[in-house]
Amino acid sequence: MTYVYVALGANLESPAAQLDDAIKALKLIASDGIINVSPYYRSAPMGEVEQPDYVNAVASFHCDLAPIPLLDALQGIEHQQGRVRNIRWGARTLDLDLLLYGNQTINQPRLTVPHYGMKQRSFVLIPLADIAPALILPCGTPLASLINNELAMQLQQLGPDH
Repeated sequence: MTYVYVALGANLESPAAQLDDAIKALKLIASDGIINVSPYYRSAPMGEVEQPDYVNAVASFHCDLAPIPLLDALQGIEHQQGRVRNIRWGARTLDLDLLLYGNQTINQPRLTVPHYGMKQRSFVLIPLADIAPALILPCGTPLASLINNELAMQLQQLGPDH
């Protein structure tokens, strides 16, 4: 059993509801059905594609799946919720990124863990710190050392009713 962290993001078709549905699906792949979820945040989209703001969160849970079967399960959830992969960094109903798989470093054609962009993305770091403030990344970097006020100001936390 491995403890994993997954980033969630959506900006189409009721984004907060998309995250709610994804969390229900993640509970089904969690070893014990229990997941820890950060508050939801609103963030500006990355890249040059004009699109609505995102709703983001991070979830963590114990998982019995190996890394590639877990990636397949995450992509299956995205597909079930209408994810279409047309434009890089384009609008989407749901994006699930495997951030961390225990303390492992994975470099495979389909999967890089830790997630390649997580250290620069406020919409990952802030919610991750909400659920794991003392986390040390596999490279030995404390998560807290990556967070500053400027980074935190890039996000707007949504209320409990989203």
